[in-house]
Amino acid sequence: MPKSPGKKEKRSLPKKPDFDLRAFLDTGGVVGKVQSFKRTNVICSQGDAAKSVMYIQRGGVQLSVINHEGREAVVASLGPGDFFGEGSLAGQAVCMATATATAPTSVLFIGKKEMMRLLRAERALSDLFISHMLTRNIRIEEDLIDQLFNSSEKRLARTLLLLGRYGKENETHAVIPKVSQETLAEMIGTTRSRVNFFMNKFRKLGFIKYNGGLQINTSLLSVVLHD
Repeated sequence: MPKSPGKKEKRSLPKKPDFDLRAFLDTGGVVGKVQSFKRTNVICSQGDAAKSVMYIQRGGVQLSVINHEGREAVVASLGPGDFFGEGSLAGQAVCMATATATAPTSVLFIGKKEMMRLLRAERALSDLFISHMLTRNIRIEEDLIDQLFNSSEKRLARTLLLLGRYGKENETHAVIPKVSQETLAEMIGTTRSRVNFFMNKFRKLGFIKYNGGLQINTSLLSVVLHD
């Protein structure tokens, strides 16, 4: 059918490809160092000098803190594509948390001066980093609200979905790295016995499954949304 005169054909703009930090490292002259860690290896310890910004290429990292009384708390669980140690860019002199590998993990270490240079020189990297910081800030606010107002059951369901990186993959199920019930209890501020009770409940309802790892079904979201 002939096109109507005077009408212009709409053309869709090509989608801008995602910024590939690994490719940028290989071709962009980044001064950095990649290190590999086995599961349970400490990447950096609380109180160490804060000299680098770290980027997770593969694997997983758990951040934990210990207070003066020796009580430990898990404050974050990170995965590929996440940064940590960014506080050094704002003048943080020491690491505020201990970072531990939760699986075989590769981390790119970028010195503070080099990272500042890159953020000024590379717009794509700067946009990615700002997006990371905003997302992290939103996550912290949501965690605080979660602790103040939600039940331990909802907090556990939300934590499991976050560990499974809900919303980042178009999959119904996700398998998360091995995590103990003690660690989950620390993350949501409850006891191991309560975590065990809810995990058994979630398994019976089909929300989770143990199959070569902990498999999370996105239907677990119904627990978070339920009033």
